Amino acid sequence: MQFFVLVARLGSLAAAARAIDLTPPAATKRLAALEARLGVRLVNRTTRSLSLTSEGETYLRHATRILADVREMEDVVSQGRATPRGLLRVNATLGFGRTVIAPLVSQFAQRYPDVEVQVEVTDRPVDLVESGFDLAIRFGELPDKRLNARRILSNRRFLCASPGYLERHGTPATLADLASHRCIIHRQNDDAYGIWRFMHRDHSEAVKVHGALSSNDGDIVLGWALDGHGILIRSEWDLAKYLDSGRLRVVLPEFRLPAADLFVYYPSRRNQPVRARAFIDFLADHFKGARQRHG
Repeated sequence: MQFFVLVARLGSLAAAARAIDLTPPAATKRLAALEARLGVRLVNRTTRSLSLTSEGETYLRHATRILADVREMEDVVSQGRATPRGLLRVNATLGFGRTVIAPLVSQFAQRYPDVEVQVEVTDRPVDLVESGFDLAIRFGELPDKRLNARRILSNRRFLCASPGYLERHGTPATLADLASHRCIIHRQNDDAYGIWRFMHRDHSEAVKVHGALSSNDGDIVLGWALDGHGILIRSEWDLAKYLDSGRLRVVLPEFRLPAADLFVYYPSRRNQPVRARAFIDFLADHFKGARQRHG
């Protein structure tokens, strides 16, 4: 089951073989033996691609759940052990996962050498239960009610622009003024394009904005704002050092934007693995310290 789940996740027999130190012929033989024992074809293979059959999809769904149950059983049996150990699968967003979470995993691995950590970064939403992840790290609240969440960082969002842009184009005094400004749009998931939503005196207001530059990557749009191309929405986590240095200024601070708090999400199981608890506590301690250092 572990082998098949790996093949399905990586989408390649060769990649699965490399991951578990098998030769490609041995991986092919293992898959063929599994299909022969079940009496059904689990995958459709060509020289360039691999896709699951409907039977393969069913096998994957059940195998993922069973493997998660086995891990949970082992965790329950070994709860008395003080030292976290075993496999921890973590999902995080691309940029934040690469620049912030990966270095923290390095520190965590030094503290807990008996924990094997697998980190997968992707900006698309993931189903923790179906994908077999122990936890996901995301900004903003997820709609999946099957999950538990722990906030590890409060993170407000602001309108901001460079001093150079504001000198050339003026500083907006009202939300209506944004319509005549160049706005840099960060496209995220299914958010309505170019619609910015604010709260002011307990009222919600939506503004349609326009601009020549947009991207789905947060670092790219932040760079454009620093270069003076327009007004941008970013979180205080991203802005802190630029606001401190004066490279960016907050615009219309009296209008509140939806927060981008950082959460750790995990399947709503009663018996959370010791290693998962240790990692979540490790993250919470780090971000609490980071917030205190940044004031």
